[in-house]
Amino acid sequence: MSRVTIYSREDCPVCSKAKTMLGKWSIDFEEIPLDNESAKRDFNEATNSADTVPQIIIDGKLIGGFSELTELHMDGDLDNLMEQA
Repeated sequence: MSRVTIYSREDCPVCSKAKTMLGKWSIDFEEIPLDNESAKRDFNEATNSADTVPQIIIDGKLIGGFSELTELHMDGDLDNLMEQA
């Protein structure tokens, strides 16, 4: 099974939308809240210092945020990514 990680902030409505969509699609994920310096360092390394959240990583590949997640799902590519594990 694919490993999905989502970097988020508690006060981010788009992060909540992304987590809700992953849940609706029955995709398990690890959430990493950006509430401490260690998480922020990991975020910067994993996302090449992206400046927006959420940022979603599937099996070590950065796919981007909510818009990219939705686009992958609409195109059918999200299922392909999840099946490749």
